[in-house]
Amino acid sequence: MPEINQGARTTPVEASRPSADFNSRTGVIASVAIAAAVTLLHLFTNSRYGFHRDELQFLSDARHLDWGFVAYPPLTPFLEHLGLAVFGLSLVGLRLFSVFAQAAAIIVTTLMARELGGRNLAQVTAALAVALSPLPLFEGTEFQYSSFDYLWWTLAAYFIIRLLKTDNPRWWIAIGAALGLGLQTKYSILFFITGILGAMLLTSARRWFLSIWFWTGVALAILIFLPNFLWQLRHDLISYHFLQHIHARDVGQGRADGFLRDQFLICVNLAAAPLWLLGIVASLRSRRWRLLAWMYLIPLALFYFGKGRGYYLAAAYPMLLALGAGTAESWLSSLKPRLRMTVEILFFSALVVCGSYIGAVIVPLADSGPLREFALARNGDLREELGWDTMLQSIATVRDALPPDQQQNVGILVGNYGEQGAIELLGPAYRLPPSISGTNSAWLRGYPQPAPTTLIVVGLSQEYASRQLTACRVAAKIPYPATLKNEESQSHSTIYVCGPPRKPWPEFWKDFQHFG
Repeated sequence: MPEINQGARTTPVEASRPSADFNSRTGVIASVAIAAAVTLLHLFTNSRYGFHRDELQFLSDARHLDWGFVAYPPLTPFLEHLGLAVFGLSLVGLRLFSVFAQAAAIIVTTLMARELGGRNLAQVTAALAVALSPLPLFEGTEFQYSSFDYLWWTLAAYFIIRLLKTDNPRWWIAIGAALGLGLQTKYSILFFITGILGAMLLTSARRWFLSIWFWTGVALAILIFLPNFLWQLRHDLISYHFLQHIHARDVGQGRADGFLRDQFLICVNLAAAPLWLLGIVASLRSRRWRLLAWMYLIPLALFYFGKGRGYYLAAAYPMLLALGAGTAESWLSSLKPRLRMTVEILFFSALVVCGSYIGAVIVPLADSGPLREFALARNGDLREELGWDTMLQSIATVRDALPPDQQQNVGILVGNYGEQGAIELLGPAYRLPPSISGTNSAWLRGYPQPAPTTLIVVGLSQEYASRQLTACRVAAKIPYPATLKNEESQSHSTIYVCGPPRKPWPEFWKDFQHFG
């Protein structure tokens, strides 16, 4: 069977003849070193601060494994279930899977550059561009479903490149496996799948629709995703309703503003923008690699017009960086040595300077001093990792001040999943009872039996508490530092003590469900 690009116009990468070092392992070895350096950076810094509110939700769900959760598919909680079993409540240990996922994405990007014709310089450039980009660096600082989603997109793109290069249809099995794991990680990979299918229709790759191997890959992806899909059916597609709510909230709060700006400032290192832009142009000009361009442009359009958040497309950039790096390498080879060296020095200096600034903002490089203050002033996610112990100590103090008869049947009613997870995971050290939450999957787990008659309330407004609960009073103000500006310190710093709900618990619970 002829290759897709036979007789087609070629890009500079395809037209150039590989030099003697093309088949060497220098570029891959260097990328492994870069990935190892990133891994060590996270291992040395991930013990600082505390758990992010999103991490606390994942950890809570990890203790209640199921084939689905309201906010996401089951893979990330499953991995954190393993992490809890191996490491306990270790910041470094529980974030290890995310760190390894980002290291793997760096190496896979190098392999893409190699498959696309890039030699050592291109391979190292692509790896460094991913390693020093904001979103990948962030994904190694926390465990989030987006950490693993990034890897599945990157792996699927690599397998597609192998398919296009070798013309071997068996690669659809690997593609299907990667996309199936992606569906079990984060539903937004459906936009990437749409991009792949649309790209096939728009290019000569449409012939794969007639291949049994393509449909075998489709079947494998569906089979991997099937348990979660059946869970969704049993729960009335609750995640779809959750995503509708979250999307409306994000648009209303302006979180979807600046989508195109974020492609330059969040998804990729700003200094690497010429590479991924060059990658788009090179792929559009090449019949063999044109599929990659549409795999990017279709999700870009869908997210832009659908008002998605800026970082949603970040995982589509490694393949463009890989192709752009190879194309730039071919262009550089045509320059005089002195000019070439000047261009390389300017580019890598800009890449490292931008990467250093990004690292200082995103990575918790210091637990005190100017670097800490610099990061906290610019990084809201780091601020969300602080204050949990202060909250828990304050709740414990309120509990201890209750009369003995109320302490015997007290519950803690909370307003968001961060508070719920903090009390469930960290609360036992303060002898706190399990939290009661209506947020996301916690609502599905219900309330304690017998239901508590005294409630310590955190994260709900006084107006709501007084309307829904009996005999509410202000019990304490959580003494967050004045310099700490996060959701808890600014909106949820008051603790109330109340009696039971005004309605019977089953009726109250039905109305208490909310998404967040």
